Amino acid sequence: MHVSAGGGVTEIGSSDAVARSSGYVILLAVIAAISGFLFGFDTAVINGVLFFLRKQFALTNLQTEIAASSLLLGCLLGAATASLLSDRYGRKKSLLFAALLFATSALGSAAANTVNVFSLARLAGGLAIGIASALTPVYIAEIAPSKNRGTLVSLNQLAIVVGILCAYLVNWQLSKLGESSWRWMLALAALPSVGFFLGLLVIPESPRWLIGRGRKEEGTRVLARIFGDSVANEQVAAVEKAAASEEGSWAEMLSPGMKKRLGVAIALALFSQVTGINTVLYYGSIIISEHFSGQTAGTALAANVIIGGVNLIFTLVAMLFLDRWGRRTILMTASGGMALALSALVISLRLSSIPPMVVLLTIMTYTAFFAFGMGPGVWLYMSEIFPTKVRGRAASLATSALWAGTLVVTFTFLSLVKILGVGGTFAVYAALSFACFLYIWKFVPETRGRTLEQIQERWSE
Repeated sequence: MHVSAGGGVTEIGSSDAVARSSGYVILLAVIAAISGFLFGFDTAVINGVLFFLRKQFALTNLQTEIAASSLLLGCLLGAATASLLSDRYGRKKSLLFAALLFATSALGSAAANTVNVFSLARLAGGLAIGIASALTPVYIAEIAPSKNRGTLVSLNQLAIVVGILCAYLVNWQLSKLGESSWRWMLALAALPSVGFFLGLLVIPESPRWLIGRGRKEEGTRVLARIFGDSVANEQVAAVEKAAASEEGSWAEMLSPGMKKRLGVAIALALFSQVTGINTVLYYGSIIISEHFSGQTAGTALAANVIIGGVNLIFTLVAMLFLDRWGRRTILMTASGGMALALSALVISLRLSSIPPMVVLLTIMTYTAFFAFGMGPGVWLYMSEIFPTKVRGRAASLATSALWAGTLVVTFTFLSLVKILGVGGTFAVYAALSFACFLYIWKFVPETRGRTLEQIQERWSE
């Protein structure tokens, strides 16, 4: 062990010990990130489900928006209650509860015989996503070494986009089964839900949560398994020092010293959604099939697979650069690129001579920039900037804001298209992407390369 120039503890040891430690941390992060896969699958599978559900139940635009948004209302409620669960029962038990909800929702929505039953079952799935989306990045951040925390937390975002891509592939292939194929699309999510539950049974509770709750010996054992005995003692001392100055109350959460970072987290969460990404993820097949003549259901769903592939590739690229370039640079590059791509999409939609492939390319470019920064970067940033005792509550508030933004965009998209047209609607999202770029440039500080405790000291200054 040695102390770096910046005052932080650098974790080193024998090569075998380091390898075992790294392998153990990666295992914990991968198991926790299964929730991200379920998050991505459950949110994106609606893209294909709506195509058939709309026909089978003869849904109006409003009913379609309700069916798509019921999951998101659950996400908002789940994120809002995540802090209560995690503060009392811990990160691990809260995620176990989410795993049960994932399985219940998958089977319940697949068996639904009315749109109301369908919406209620999806609401339960949304509760699971809300809890998991707030707590999984927090759990991974709390067990990860500072040098590769960005990459490890981004495993959750990688799992989300893999889930999205798998949903698109499942939709595309199962669509061949006919009008009832949407039931199989939904039911498949029960399998990874069970795998997530079983995986959670073998991982430890967050060491920082344990120490913050006075369970020092348990927390020390987990940290020793991750960092080794000597470094674990340094980590415990740092966590205890930070925790001693924290109350962990809602009053502290809303104190002047916390309001600025909470404002930044909420703003980033909202910007990541109101810039329109979920219109592509949820309504892509409807946009392509209803607004471009000659496009079949199979063609629309195949286009979604291509977009999902782009999402996956650029999330992998982001994981290579988050700990090299830093969070702020990545977020600015992403938001600026999204603004330009959406502007190009608006122009191409207004030119009748532009072929559909050009329109698809602009959508792919927009998705690529989102995946490069606003997807992984926002979740990572929200998991880093809060003290241990209020991290669960803060993540819950910020994630609730994120899902509120998603709910508003999803519930209003088809109505906005009817009023403004597709081009006008995406022009609004382009303007919001540019506003996001300006906000990050002016208000978002860098966190790369610092321990969670060092980040708290920097914000306090």
